[in-house]
Amino acid sequence: MKNPSLILPFIAIWAATLACIGTAPVVPTVDPNAAQTAIVETIVALEKQATSTASPTLAPPTSIPPIFTLTATETVVPFEPAPPTDTPSVPTISVTVATNCRLGPGVEFERVGMLLVGETTEIIGRDPLGQYWYVRNPDIGAPYCWLSGQYAIISGNAFALPLQPLPQGQALNFEAEYRGQGKCSGEFWANIRLNNPSRGTFKSIAIIATDQSTGDVYSYAGNEFSLRDDCAPARATGALEPSKALLISAPAFDYNMKWHDMSVSITLCTELNIGGQCVTKTLTYTP
Repeated sequence: MKNPSLILPFIAIWAATLACIGTAPVVPTVDPNAAQTAIVETIVALEKQATSTASPTLAPPTSIPPIFTLTATETVVPFEPAPPTDTPSVPTISVTVATNCRLGPGVEFERVGMLLVGETTEIIGRDPLGQYWYVRNPDIGAPYCWLSGQYAIISGNAFALPLQPLPQGQALNFEAEYRGQGKCSGEFWANIRLNNPSRGTFKSIAIIATDQSTGDVYSYAGNEFSLRDDCAPARATGALEPSKALLISAPAFDYNMKWHDMSVSITLCTELNIGGQCVTKTLTYTP
């Protein structure tokens, strides 16, 4: 062993040094996540920078255009009642010419009264054809009768009245009468008088003329009632009115029918083209 006297001084110096320091020096600790923390701090900084540089929000306009509102105006019209009228609630009839009142709508019916000029009577019903009115009899006798509308003056809404049933047994009718033979340039025909005593108007006619001696047949059907006056142009009438008569010509034959037994069937109808109600009569004669 070396000399202890030399070692001891060094030990004393070392101990004095430690006493002056007090503790051992501190060595800094290294953060193992330092790199990741730096990256996160960088991203956050960039987001703040982007937010601060974004487009500024536009401020609302300082003034708002006015909004116009249309307000409907209501006009109050005061109620005014309709002016009174002179139209009576019960239809009445008067005439310009004294008119017979009959038991049925036609001249073939018995007369039971008369409505004079200046008189007025109540209307009860109407004729389906609009030619006669069913009225309260202005005279003593049957309580109701039929009055022709030919010269009538109507007051009130008579057309709202119900149709009056016709008397039992009434029907359309006409009369036919042979009135001689006509001729022109080798053609021969019969002239016939038609009379209409009924209430209906006949608007079409069909005639079938038969020579019973030879069997020859000639016919005509149409909406005209024609009359041939020898070689003059034929005259045509459009209808056979109630209480009227017409002279017409039957279809012509191309030979003289003198001394032949002839038969003519005549059909009259209330509508055109042989329509409506029809009545047929047969007339026989020998020229």
